Amino acid sequence: MFLIKFLWKFVTFLLLVALVIPTWALAKTWYAANNETIRKADAIVVMGAAQLDGRPGEVLKARLKETARIYENNFAPKIFTLGAGAPGDRFTEAGAGRSWLISNGVPRGAITAIPKGRDTFQSIEALTKGVKKLDIKDIIIVTDPYHCLRSMTMANDQGFIATCSPTRVGIASLEKVGFRYLIREAGAYLAYVTLGRRGIHISDHVA
Repeated sequence: MFLIKFLWKFVTFLLLVALVIPTWALAKTWYAANNETIRKADAIVVMGAAQLDGRPGEVLKARLKETARIYENNFAPKIFTLGAGAPGDRFTEAGAGRSWLISNGVPRGAITAIPKGRDTFQSIEALTKGVKKLDIKDIIIVTDPYHCLRSMTMANDQGFIATCSPTRVGIASLEKVGFRYLIREAGAYLAYVTLGRRGIHISDHVA
């Protein structure tokens, strides 16, 4: 009888944990997406997304528009664009982003492309190495709303003090994106905080 009660309590506890932890990750991901907390920083960091032969795809263009907006509002004096190219590409996400910003009025000298990284963690890691000799700690990450939490967490783990300015337009904006993206990003965040580097490749880019 005692064993049955113990097993019942243990199973109940496991079920509770299985419900509470994903709910916690969903809530944190949603909150980060809906509560912009940016302040003056050392640099703006644009997370990479698909480019089409040197032209930013819709997701990347939305990030670049938000970057230009906060740069023009003097939130930071420097911009770093991140992201490598896919195998066989002539251009990189970082390079396409830099070119777009220059063609839209951002001074060339303010932008540095770091064309490395095929996922969020690799891109943040490349940023860390790229700014190692620079006095850059406070950063504003520009990415999709539901991608904010995971990006900030990875950046903070690399020694940055990160806030996030989520995109306001495009297919990954809160107005357009579905609940599926929230679930996916919450799952990816949970995988990262529990598995570390082994969990970083889970659902990284919006299709």
